[in-house]
Amino acid sequence: MKFVDEASIYVRAGKGGNGCLSFWREKFVAKGGPDGGDGGDGGSVILQADAALNTLIDYRYTRSYQAETGEGGKGRDMTGSKGEDLILTVPVGTTVIDEDTGETLGDLTRDGEQLKVAQGGDKGLGNTRFKSSTNRAPRQTTKGTEGEERSLKLEMKLLADVGLLGLPNAGKSTFIRSVSSAKPKVADYPFTTLVPNLGVVKVKKHQSFVIADIPGIIEGAADGAGLGIRFLKHLVRNRILLHLVDLAPWDDVTPAQAAKIAVNELHQFSPTLGGRERWLVLNKIDMVPSDELEERCQSVIDALGWEGPTYRVAAISGEGTQVLCLDLMTALDERRLLLKESPEAREAEEEMRRQIDEEGRDRIQSYRAAKRAEARGDDGDDDYDDDDYDVEVEYVK
Repeated sequence: MKFVDEASIYVRAGKGGNGCLSFWREKFVAKGGPDGGDGGDGGSVILQADAALNTLIDYRYTRSYQAETGEGGKGRDMTGSKGEDLILTVPVGTTVIDEDTGETLGDLTRDGEQLKVAQGGDKGLGNTRFKSSTNRAPRQTTKGTEGEERSLKLEMKLLADVGLLGLPNAGKSTFIRSVSSAKPKVADYPFTTLVPNLGVVKVKKHQSFVIADIPGIIEGAADGAGLGIRFLKHLVRNRILLHLVDLAPWDDVTPAQAAKIAVNELHQFSPTLGGRERWLVLNKIDMVPSDELEERCQSVIDALGWEGPTYRVAAISGEGTQVLCLDLMTALDERRLLLKESPEAREAEEEMRRQIDEEGRDRIQSYRAAKRAEARGDDGDDDYDDDDYDVEVEYVK
């Protein structure tokens, strides 16, 4: 099936039911008085996060949604039934944006979390409501109000503690297979990973974290080359980035050059994302002659001016991965504790995510605008469709 991580939809809440104009009519009761009931409130539109979903593909085929209208009031003081709320399920990790204002309405990051995106219309009042000592037979009612309507942009971002960053064939898929039960495709050619893969890394009993394998980026990815621009945004929610560098590259690009390309693309896509906590993982040490290993490792460190955590691993055999995973678990536990106890840290984290979202969104919009201009050509026809931005592949979790 298609892995769709963006969709635009139109939602409209239900209109409130009108109030009823009615008078009590009964044999031998000459002046029964007003008995018109109120209408029912219109149904609202609510988005709800569902952990069972991993794509927004349903919203690419049906793009307009409307909640139920409230029923009108009736005689004998009967109130109309309320319109039923319309609940739309989306994947956990979905950001909801008002397309008309650009305002971020909310983030659905927990299973079952709900967000009301369109309020139902208010009910109308029946003539019973207007009865008074001076107005014994009112003929006044009110109509129900219209429900809210909105054009929404849905953006899904993977929820993972650790994200893997690196060029194609850096060994990211092999690494995630080595440390988790996920089984992404592995082959000796680039771009074997076409969609993000998630894996749960179990370190100790009741201790685990989620790791995301993001499709490899290439030079120019931040400007639309390859698949990188589509998936760089999925690194937004990762607390730690693992930058995997292939020490035994299959092409003429040296490990140092490959490392710099990945970092440059990350900064071009979002300078704030480029400042996210990142660990350097030098992979495929088992494929490098022992007398060249130290030199290749140092060349990468020097090229990046690296002073952060550095690990040397052989993902295919698992060498060095256990120590790395234990250190990751410790760092993530410390981070969770800090966010739990410090409101300032939580606020800073949320602000960083908002900033990365904005920078990434601007970059993607610029890319699409350029593609539309290119597709328009000399004849003025716009042949570019955002749906072409999707990749028809299987999503593995």
